[in-house]
Amino acid sequence: MLVEALVDPVLAWYGQCARDLPWRREGVSPYAVLVSEVMLQQTPVSRVLPAYAAWLERWPTVAALAAAPSGEAVRQWGRLGYPRRALRLHAAARACVSRHDGQIPSEYDDLLALPGVGAYTAAAVASFAFGQSHPVLDTNVRRVLARVIGGEARAPLTPSVAETARARSLLPGDGRAPAWSVAVMELGALVCTARAPRCEACPLAAGCSWSLAGRPEPSQPARTQGYEGTDRQVRGRIMAVLRDQRGAVAWDLLEAASDDAVQRERALQSLLDDGLVVLAPGGFALPL
Repeated sequence: MLVEALVDPVLAWYGQCARDLPWRREGVSPYAVLVSEVMLQQTPVSRVLPAYAAWLERWPTVAALAAAPSGEAVRQWGRLGYPRRALRLHAAARACVSRHDGQIPSEYDDLLALPGVGAYTAAAVASFAFGQSHPVLDTNVRRVLARVIGGEARAPLTPSVAETARARSLLPGDGRAPAWSVAVMELGALVCTARAPRCEACPLAAGCSWSLAGRPEPSQPARTQGYEGTDRQVRGRIMAVLRDQRGAVAWDLLEAASDDAVQRERALQSLLDDGLVVLAPGGFALPL
């Protein structure tokens, strides 16, 4: 399929069907784009929207976030999940202050060098904040391209070199690469979904390899991860107690996190190892 046969229909569809999301609006700062991209990792848009607004209200600039204690970033993160993202975002802000005069760098390599910023986030910020041309391979984009081009129901667990090269080859070379990237991302989120794709509403249905093949089942089952009763759930409960308290929290106040003392201790130790919790006089606390 030619690039034009992909790009034009998707951009036309996006112009009519895209959600009005604050990080996509004209004039949004590169810092706000970075905040949104970190928050959106493994978290639905509906949960991110209020957290994003509250975060930017409290810390509207990189410098404001960098000046705050890292523990306050973790506290503000609330129940978004995967709170290490808050520590990484805070560390990235401090790196921007120390290395880039309090600005988000525009170059991909400089973005990638920030603490906690991986290939996807660097590409997304370079594309959406600075208008550059990079393959932005989130889960939705990978699923759309796997189906339309590869005829597969599901992309592999991790992007391969070949997959990244394919995505790069599909970027339009006329300045529309950022728009294409966000449009195909939206198509995956709203139409070409994982569990209930709406092929009848897809602008690429007529040329989609997967649809034309009869929408075959994935060659490998999806990897699912439970939550109830896991160490991750106990970690979340411990973090909730610490966020709600100022100062140190004694060990016995964490007992409600799990009836299993061994699991509770294991979860707490993992939080200590991750730097999300620190030892403090009288117990445990969020980092300073």
